[in-house]
Amino acid sequence: MSEEQEIPPPLLLSAIICDMVILDAVMQKPSIIGAFEAISAPNYPARHPWLAFFCQLTNGRGKTKVTVKLVDVQQEDKMMLEQTVEREFIDVREVAHFIFNFGGIVFPHSGEYRFQIYAGTEILGERRIICREVKLPSGGQNNEQRNS
Repeated sequence: MSEEQEIPPPLLLSAIICDMVILDAVMQKPSIIGAFEAISAPNYPARHPWLAFFCQLTNGRGKTKVTVKLVDVQQEDKMMLEQTVEREFIDVREVAHFIFNFGGIVFPHSGEYRFQIYAGTEILGERRIICREVKLPSGGQNNEQRNS
């Protein structure tokens, strides 16, 4: 490939929002725990204590900066957070796992948000997450009241 030809970006194989990812230290095999695509809260703004964003890429070439951004779709894709890691792809056939952990994200309103995955400045894909407002049950006793 000549210097004038642009190197193609990696291919996005999967993108998952979950509670956590456990990575086996020996086999490097990921376990996705608690996958979800929606967050429910009784009112907004709402703070989500912890989530992980897992994605797999292949067809990478050389050193690649991979960035995940969370954007607010209802606010003209206003960026809420961003995290970048750099990885060297040795072989285009390898499947690389990326785990991004986020704590204490404040969602200002219910509605649609998106995690966007970039290689350098090129967007590889998106994963939607919906925040919805839910009414809490009323009139019943909570566990503490029942157990007293």
